[in-house]
Amino acid sequence: MTQHSISLTPPNDEWLKNQIDTKEFSSKSEAFNYLIKQARSQEEYYEFVRAKIDKGEKSGFAKKQTREEMLAEFKKDLPEVSLFNIS
Repeated sequence: MTQHSISLTPPNDEWLKNQIDTKEFSSKSEAFNYLIKQARSQEEYYEFVRAKIDKGEKSGFAKKQTREEMLAEFKKDLPEVSLFNIS
């Protein structure tokens, strides 16, 4: 693994020490790796959402539909499910 030297603000240093003291993490390295992994995961999620928004914006405007028409369109692709299994 690569080693780095970093400087922390006093509140961040105190928080990190508390995480180690309460056994949330076994070391500062473990805490940093976890936080970086969380940040990377969040970044991937934001990229996913941005891509979905871009796709939606590029698809143009939806046709004007009533509530009933919209519900019927959603339901047409759903499988038939019976509440009662009558033989």
